[in-house]
Amino acid sequence: MPRAVSTGVGVYFGLMQLFFTLSWVIYVIFLPKLAAQAGIQAGVVPWILLLDQVIFALCDWLTGIAADRVANIVGRLGKVVAGVTALSALAFLLLPLATGLGTTAFLALVVIWAITSSALRAPPLKLLGQYTPRDQQPWVGSLFLLGIGIADLLAPFLAGWLTAYDPRIMFAASAASVVVVTFSIAWAEKLLARSAPVEKQPGGKIRSATFLMFLAAILLLAMGFQVHSFINAEPLFAKFAPPADLPALLTLFWIGFSLLMVPASWLTKRFGGIVVMALAALAAAASAWAAAKATDVVSLGAAQFVCGGAWGCVMMSAVAAALALGHTGDEGKAVGAMFSLMAVAAIARIALVAGHFQRVPVLALALPWLPGFAWLGAGLMLLPAVRRPVQRA
Repeated sequence: MPRAVSTGVGVYFGLMQLFFTLSWVIYVIFLPKLAAQAGIQAGVVPWILLLDQVIFALCDWLTGIAADRVANIVGRLGKVVAGVTALSALAFLLLPLATGLGTTAFLALVVIWAITSSALRAPPLKLLGQYTPRDQQPWVGSLFLLGIGIADLLAPFLAGWLTAYDPRIMFAASAASVVVVTFSIAWAEKLLARSAPVEKQPGGKIRSATFLMFLAAILLLAMGFQVHSFINAEPLFAKFAPPADLPALLTLFWIGFSLLMVPASWLTKRFGGIVVMALAALAAAASAWAAAKATDVVSLGAAQFVCGGAWGCVMMSAVAAALALGHTGDEGKAVGAMFSLMAVAAIARIALVAGHFQRVPVLALALPWLPGFAWLGAGLMLLPAVRRPVQRA
């Protein structure tokens, strides 16, 4: 496949993830206000977010399996994804309009949107894994994830800016953007198929032991990320910086994520996904420890930048490793399971915060060090599998 084709499709999928992730940011920002208008108490809002993640955990894996089956006919998966995304965008568009209809109608739309939004995670990566040559998968995977990184980079600034606008306008603009971008997915699928006609998939199934080890490492890595980014980062910066500076400082993680992940795709191409996952996890553990021990905002900012870059390398190489593990025609199953476990980690973090368990003295002492130990454990867990050829990406 010409590199220009894979790069173009990778950029397209990155734009899709950018607009999709921004829709999630908009949803989280406005959810407390919309829930109150629908008659839902403020204390219930975190549990709605937890429900979203439970749905993601179930549907991402199932959607990945379905994508493996649907993708047998060229062009069909793209059409299915576009259709499901249109339904998802409609539910998203109606959310701020349904608050006057009561709690039941509002929550029903939330559930519909959460279920259908899974179409934009595993299925696009299934297409990349099925049609893109193995040596180009780390590169296009990094472009896919770059959209997520840019959206998360913008999130701290959007939180203070978007609330001045009518949520109906923001939800409508976001829904329209996602639909417009996604409707070209059938074109992307056919372009990939023409440029590199899919070869007959080799027989066999995913190696169970290797796959389970990979998933266990993903869960540890995701737990470390959830605690570091959503629980530890802001209090760490708050020790050295005024509240007005926090949004800019929090973006350092995502700047590192976006800048270091893409060039690191060359390392994954050269050494394989599992190798880079292991080394990046160890780098993330070291930088998380440095962040916890930082004595000023400069050293903390540097540690956060490196930590974000390491996490970007973990994510990019994890996608490449998942596609390599699923190269027998189970790419959707592999990446779907990966995203499902990331949602499980988010469930644990939301439950921890919603239940105020982070205030328990023992947990409060452990949380600053948990990301480092989780990432260290994942890195050490992956090292024995480094030499297995199935991990080459």
